Amino acid sequence: MTTYIGLISDVHATPAPLQEALSLLRNEGVDRIFCAGDIAGYGEALDETVHLLEDHDCQSILGNHDIWWLDKAVEGEYSRVVNYFNNLPTYLDTMIEGKRVYVAHAHPPYSDTGSIRLLDENGAILPEQKEVWGERLDDFAYDVLIVGHSHQVFAEQLKNTLVINPGSTKFNNSCAILRLPDQTVQWFALSNKPLVKVWNWGRQFQ
Repeated sequence: MTTYIGLISDVHATPAPLQEALSLLRNEGVDRIFCAGDIAGYGEALDETVHLLEDHDCQSILGNHDIWWLDKAVEGEYSRVVNYFNNLPTYLDTMIEGKRVYVAHAHPPYSDTGSIRLLDENGAILPEQKEVWGERLDDFAYDVLIVGHSHQVFAEQLKNTLVINPGSTKFNNSCAILRLPDQTVQWFALSNKPLVKVWNWGRQFQ
């Protein structure tokens, strides 16, 4: 049996590309959808964004923008969003089709900053970064690691772990489908725009 998992991240309070991604993934017949955090930030339509994620039963985690938003939230305002964020985990750890899958916003175990950045400004793999993260994940006992935060789009085997960043629906115009147990990834471009492999290169190591 094959399980299809829709992957999104860094939706940043912008409903239009998120809605497109969710509709596309459902039309492709995904069994589950994971969102790797940063639901808030940059955009202005957080309530609608949360509504979409809830309606599509997305399994989401907190990102740094979500934590920052919660820290500034005024009591009594946006109570639905506050409730939603307060009930999100900082990571997901699950077994699917015999594969151990872990979802973290920036990197495991549950960091929301200091992300896994493997690409240069042109979207090419940086061998030294791949080596660094391969070493850091050498004892990581998972088959698949899904991350966000960096606004980079990649699926790379680092030692024993396939590391996937689906990119931002808002900035990279991207989402993905992971097939398990064979661990293949299919990419999709959104909004009739080209898929941008790297966005905001100037902040590459933050």
